[in-house]
Amino acid sequence: MRFEGKVALVTGAGRGIGAATAQLFAKEGAKVAVSDLDEGPAKEIAGPFGGLAIACDVSNRAQVESMVERTVKELGRLDVLVTCAGIIRDNLLFKMTDEDWDAVIDTHLKGTFLCARAAQKHMVDNKYGKMVFLSSTSALGNRGQANYSAAKAGLQGMARTLAIELGQYNVNVNTVAPGFVETRMTRATAERMGVDYEAFKLGAASQIPLRRVGQPQDIANVIAFLCSDESSFVSGQNIYVRGGP
Repeated sequence: MRFEGKVALVTGAGRGIGAATAQLFAKEGAKVAVSDLDEGPAKEIAGPFGGLAIACDVSNRAQVESMVERTVKELGRLDVLVTCAGIIRDNLLFKMTDEDWDAVIDTHLKGTFLCARAAQKHMVDNKYGKMVFLSSTSALGNRGQANYSAAKAGLQGMARTLAIELGQYNVNVNTVAPGFVETRMTRATAERMGVDYEAFKLGAASQIPLRRVGQPQDIANVIAFLCSDESSFVSGQNIYVRGGP
């Protein structure tokens, strides 16, 4: 029960890593606001543990500020922010459109900025807070993902900067960068490439030292550690969670 008495807000929590993270927080005692672009998936995840489901487009400032204020109003405070909301619009550079670029940058990078800016004022007032942004091994570069790689690398720089700015208020800010995780996003990548998903996973696993692909729970476990008091002296760090170095 590491999060008993705490309130956590998780974006992109209707599916995948975000859903696993929200469920883990609830299991360990937190009150959880489950945010997703569509209210349906958010309600589906929040329902079993009585969480607060919120529909929010994280690239929209007004919606983000409303989401944070509603969380504080209905759950009493805000201790933890985890930003998992994300999309992919993969393509090689010469095929990538302005819309492909803007959609990914706005969702991942601008969306996280808006969420962090809205959340920090409550954490600063309380002299306590934990933020974790979901980065990716694609931050190191990945074919066909100029937009996604740039956004995920940007999140690491943002976290380091916010760790410096907010540290004096007892707010920790870190990033977690998953490798291959079995989610709808990696399934969509396989479909884009015209590859059978099971074969795609086997191929990925063969390149991972632990010889398996990641599961959402694997990432949620690391996020939970970084949001717990066990990691109170860890801030401004990026942890790659990919089954090997």
